Amino acid sequence: MRVALFGGSFDPPHHGHIAIATAAADVFDLDSVLFAPVGRQPLKAEAAPASFSDRMAMVELACKVDKRFVVSDLDAPRSDGAPNYTVETLAELRDIFPDARLFNLVGADSFLDLPRWHEPERLLELAEWIVVSRPGFPLANLAPLGLTPQQLGRVHLLQTVHEDVAATNLRERLEAGDLCVDVLAPNVAAYIETHHLYR
Repeated sequence: MRVALFGGSFDPPHHGHIAIATAAADVFDLDSVLFAPVGRQPLKAEAAPASFSDRMAMVELACKVDKRFVVSDLDAPRSDGAPNYTVETLAELRDIFPDARLFNLVGADSFLDLPRWHEPERLLELAEWIVVSRPGFPLANLAPLGLTPQQLGRVHLLQTVHEDVAATNLRERLEAGDLCVDVLAPNVAAYIETHHLYR
């Protein structure tokens, strides 16, 4: 079984997220892509504008397009208010799927920030990484990360996704009353409108 963790704010989930997950699932023959909205990001000071429960609900709606996509609460807010660390989520996932081939699906901008992540060496032990290219973040040179040949062997580049949606710009458009039907699934756009999010 081949399972990928796809964490992030998903605030809101948009076509870019679906394009990334679809490409990764197709190219790496994934059985499941676990969309896991994060409770509290360690490297972002500000809280997500939408609540965790709203983001979970929107992700569940967005995931209806592909049976390989599953919404997961593995990264739910912690009771002590501490940040959610990917290394802990991957360790938990390893316990849940002891025999699976695990992947972590991330954008190039996040991956190039790997030295700032919690326990970066262990992250590459727990899972293989699918790193998606993004405009402005070329993936040709990973030398600055100082990865060993063995670690580099666990990093797979995905450069076939070209749908770039900036979440900040998307939320600004929603705040201005734009339903953003060009980048949001109809059911997600309807949820946002019904629950008066980002206004």
